[in-house]
Amino acid sequence: MEYGICNLSIVPLRLEPSDVSEMVSQVLLGEHFKVLEIRNKWSKIRLSFDSYEGWIDNKQFLLIPEEDYKTLDQLPLFLSNDLINFAEDQKQLLTHVLIGSNLPLYKQNTFSIGDNKFSIEGTIFTGKQAKENIVTTTLQFLNTPYLWGGKSPLGIDCSGLSQLVYKLNGYALKRDAKDQATQGEVLSFIEESEPGDLAFFDNEEGNIIHVGIMMADNYIIHAHGKVRIDRLDHLGIYNVDTKRHTHKLRVIKKII
Repeated sequence: MEYGICNLSIVPLRLEPSDVSEMVSQVLLGEHFKVLEIRNKWSKIRLSFDSYEGWIDNKQFLLIPEEDYKTLDQLPLFLSNDLINFAEDQKQLLTHVLIGSNLPLYKQNTFSIGDNKFSIEGTIFTGKQAKENIVTTTLQFLNTPYLWGGKSPLGIDCSGLSQLVYKLNGYALKRDAKDQATQGEVLSFIEESEPGDLAFFDNEEGNIIHVGIMMADNYIIHAHGKVRIDRLDHLGIYNVDTKRHTHKLRVIKKII
C-alpha cells in the first residue's frame, strides 16, 4: 500500500484513468489518501476524510511515507476559511489555497506538505463550530457556478456544497447526496427543521439525487445552476425565478 497527499490547489478526481473521464469529485490542497493502485500515468486513491475513491493523475500528487499518513490521520484538521488565499513556500513561490483546504501540521501560520514548508495568513478553522454557523458558512458560496464533481468556490455540486460547509464546521459528511442521506436523524415535518439541517430530494425512481441546506422560514440554499436560495414546501423546492418546483422532497435529516 502506498500513501499520498495533494500538493496542488485543486485536482480532479476521475471515474476512470483518463483525462476525458467524468470528474466525480476534486482533491483540495493538503488532503491525504491511500493509493490503491498505481499505473503508468494514473493512480486509484481513497481519500482519508470520506473514503471516496477515484483516479488521479500521477503528476498531481506527492507520495508520502505510511507513518506520515498515520500521523495526519490522528491530527485535528486545520482548514483555510478564506474563499481564496495564498501560501508561500520556502522558495517564495505562491500556491492558491481554496476554502476548505487542509493545512497539515499547522502551527503559527505555517504548514507542511512533504518536505515543503509553507507560510499562510488568514482565517483558519479547527474543531466543531456552532450549528448556527452552518448557514453563515454556506452564504459565502452564493452564486458559485454549479460544477458536477466540484467542491470549491470556483465550481461546486449540491453534495460538494453540503460536505464542504459541514467540514468547515467540524463535521464529516459523505461525498454523494445518496450517501449523506444515510447520516443523521430523520425529521417528520418541515416545521421540525432548523437552519443547518439537510433536505434530500429524489427522482421518479426514488433515488436520492439532490441535497440542500435548510434556512429559516422555509428557505433553502442549494447548488442548482449556481448556489442559490429558493423556497421549500411539502412538494419540494420552488424556484423563485421560474415559479415552478424543481426537486421533489424525500426527507429532511438533522445532522447536528
